[in-house]
Amino acid sequence: MSNHPKIHPLHDPEAPQTRPTAPLVPRGASRSEHGDPTKDPLSQRPQHFVPLPPPKKRRRSCCCRCVCYTLCLLLLFVVAVGATIGILYLVFKPKLPDYSIDRLQLTRFTLNQDSNLSTAFNVTITAKNPNEKIGIYYEDGSKITVWYMEAKLSDGSLPKFYQGHENTTVIYVEMTGQTKDASGLMTTLQEQQQTTGNIPLRIRVNQPVRVKFGKLKLFELRFLVRCGVFVDSLAANNVIKIQSSSCKFGLRL
Repeated sequence: MSNHPKIHPLHDPEAPQTRPTAPLVPRGASRSEHGDPTKDPLSQRPQHFVPLPPPKKRRRSCCCRCVCYTLCLLLLFVVAVGATIGILYLVFKPKLPDYSIDRLQLTRFTLNQDSNLSTAFNVTITAKNPNEKIGIYYEDGSKITVWYMEAKLSDGSLPKFYQGHENTTVIYVEMTGQTKDASGLMTTLQEQQQTTGNIPLRIRVNQPVRVKFGKLKLFELRFLVRCGVFVDSLAANNVIKIQSSSCKFGLRL
């Protein structure tokens, strides 16, 4: 027999390389003497999960809530009052009243034996309401005082009345008073009259009023009037000559 040459298959480098679909190692061949690692008895134990508590919410204290509610109510009140005042101002166009001291009479000015000064004044005040649509109710509880420096000489009160639109009212007020230990005060008055030729007095008025806008009568306010008056002398039973006077008006809720 003739010897046939052996033919060995050659690997074609251009042939596509395919991966084996079957496992190189049969199933079960990788088991060790300890068993299948994929079936670990520890991994097969049932796991118990402990639920975490929900996060605690921060609770605001009752005091903080009360403060917040109070601030909100105050803010709403301020806004409402501001809006009301703005509307009234645009509709009625309010103007400040005007006051003047027209006449001042001293009916009693006596230094008693106990060094107490007894005084009595008659004051004439002119009050003007320049508003076309606003009336003023002058209520009870007013107070008018006459001062020299820091000493109160007399006090009294204004009458209760209603002042209509664009009205001018003349008010007559009687005041009386008594100042204790007034010997030094009398000496100062006489020296100032001889030196300057006048005596400065201060007249203050604290008057509760209610303002009427059309048919709407508002809550009670207070007019504060401060007048500076220079007179020639303080002679009893005589009309005092007013050399100059000026009044300032204020308003308080």
